Amino acid sequence: MFCSTIIATIGRDILARAVNSVLDQSLGGADFEVIVVNDSGNPLPIEPWQKSGKVTIVQTQRRERCVAWNTGAAVAKGRYLNILDDDDWLYPNALKIFLELARQYPDSDWIYGGAQFVDREDKPIIKFRPNFNGNIFVQAMAGEWIPTQISLIKTEAFFAVDGFPPTRVNPEDKYLLRRIALVSPINGTSELVACVRRGAEGSHTHMERVVAESRFLREIVLDQEDVILRLHDSAKEPFWKGKFTRVYLTSGIWNIQHRLIFKSLSRFLWGLLSILMAGANILSKEYWKALLTPLQGRTYAREISEKKGINNKS
Repeated sequence: MFCSTIIATIGRDILARAVNSVLDQSLGGADFEVIVVNDSGNPLPIEPWQKSGKVTIVQTQRRERCVAWNTGAAVAKGRYLNILDDDDWLYPNALKIFLELARQYPDSDWIYGGAQFVDREDKPIIKFRPNFNGNIFVQAMAGEWIPTQISLIKTEAFFAVDGFPPTRVNPEDKYLLRRIALVSPINGTSELVACVRRGAEGSHTHMERVVAESRFLREIVLDQEDVILRLHDSAKEPFWKGKFTRVYLTSGIWNIQHRLIFKSLSRFLWGLLSILMAGANILSKEYWKALLTPLQGRTYAREISEKKGINNKS
């Protein structure tokens, strides 16, 4: 089977749209399935889509979406996983685009397309188009984001990094991207493949925990093998070399704050080594700009800025 789309739900009435957006796909000879993980703790209302032979429904008991997604992945038959919330939906040709990408980049454990972000009333916000290919580990560690809704992830790669951290619910997709980018190239296209809802209202994302948990999960990634070499290899430009250094220096500060003195010393030493590895790039303004600004994604900020510019002109 080519892919399994896993949809975690808390029983919202918009679930049918998400499921049908997958069932309406056409892949010719390639097969796919939908796994709905009902984490509401209650039976789902009877819907026509439940009669499809491509749909499997799994029950969990309010264990949060990371557990729900991991449960769906455990029963998935597809070589790739596509992971949705119940308020997101795929564009009609999404799986065809993914199939072409899988053939184009067979060595990539993560492939992706673009997203149309919409608000809670489904009004368009921005088109989100990541533009990273190959070794993007430093970009991922610096805060760049590729939502799972617009991605296919090899099932074997998902389990090789133990899936989503079940006791951490934010930001699970950034953590997964970092773990996989550490060992695999990431490739994609700017073609839109999904609509993704954004906004705090009606969301079951714990926004107040995002920053703290992002820092904690970044530390787990920094503890993995070959991180320093992967960061160095992915930092091709002065800006990303600056982010390389900032990753380690901010980690050193975080570990001091948590009284992990020996680990903080190690992080600071790796940070100093990254400066030496940057060589003449430390004379670049871009290096210092990256070093002195927070670790956060530029793609989303760029898209918002461009939209504001268009609106101002109009």
